[in-house]
Amino acid sequence: MRVALVVAGELSTTSGGYLYDRRLLERLIERGHDVEVISIPHRSYGGRLLENVRTRAVPSSDVDVVVEDGLAHPALLRTNRQLDRPIVALLHMVASATVDGIRRRAVGAVERRFLRSVDAAIHNSVDTEKRACRLGAPERSVVIPPAGDRFDPEISPAAIGRRAHEGALEIAFLGNVVERKGLRPLVDGLARTELDWRLTVVGDPTVEPRYVERVRERVHSAGVGDRIEWAGRRSDESVAEILRATDVLAVPSSYEPFGIVYLEAMGFGCVPIAARNGGADEFVRDGETGYTVPSEPAVIADRIGRLADRDRLERMGIAARGAYGRQPGWEQRLDRAVDFLEAI
Repeated sequence: MRVALVVAGELSTTSGGYLYDRRLLERLIERGHDVEVISIPHRSYGGRLLENVRTRAVPSSDVDVVVEDGLAHPALLRTNRQLDRPIVALLHMVASATVDGIRRRAVGAVERRFLRSVDAAIHNSVDTEKRACRLGAPERSVVIPPAGDRFDPEISPAAIGRRAHEGALEIAFLGNVVERKGLRPLVDGLARTELDWRLTVVGDPTVEPRYVERVRERVHSAGVGDRIEWAGRRSDESVAEILRATDVLAVPSSYEPFGIVYLEAMGFGCVPIAARNGGADEFVRDGETGYTVPSEPAVIADRIGRLADRDRLERMGIAARGAYGRQPGWEQRLDRAVDFLEAI
């Protein structure tokens, strides 16, 4: 089978969606298929829409199926009208769910047009599938969540228990430092507590620099700067080292279509404080293996306060590790995706 994989920007980008794309590319090649990667410049939303009036690279004429990362969807409206081979959308999220008001209606209209131009879809969560179907996604589809075994650490229940009862409550935020990920309400929530806590912020601070500046101002005004380490972007090895020493992974996003970072952290026995809006509740059992919360400081403070009970922290950390162990790995997940593409 000959596959064209269309992405926005570079495959080396560090986010869950691009990790999924890279793993799919690797699995297709391992299964004996030829893959042509087509990269569309990752401009602003409007900039990607303008790609429709430019001459764009199109797949080779002998391609059997075109797989399009949904992030590139604004640039593909014209291209998809011209393609005469099956098109499969690879949907990591529904973009209109990340904006409000007039922008939501405008982005939703573009997404609707894109989804009606494809023949099939792979969704990363049941939540993404439901949202996409409301916009007119094709009936021929499958839900194939990401896997969380990028690190696949070895850590025992005893080690999780020892960590839970030692020192300050170690909390990590992991992700690009953008407004949707909820770092500001996390800082506000932590500032309300009287707990002994430490927060490590791991992620790219250059994506939304004005937002980062506002968060830093809030950290200063709350007087908690000495409790927060701004670690910036880190290698996989460094991230794994941080998670091994972490009790709680807190990324209280306003919307998280799946939340691969929660699952990866659960592999280390970290208790996730995850987004309530999105797909995290498909693998995080609220109150048992983690908490799903709205992006509100008072709720975040309450859930972190509950984890001050170190016996509860230990119990939930061990349960989180057990839930992680029951999830399929990347190979098993993506074999389903390759099977689906072969059938298409």
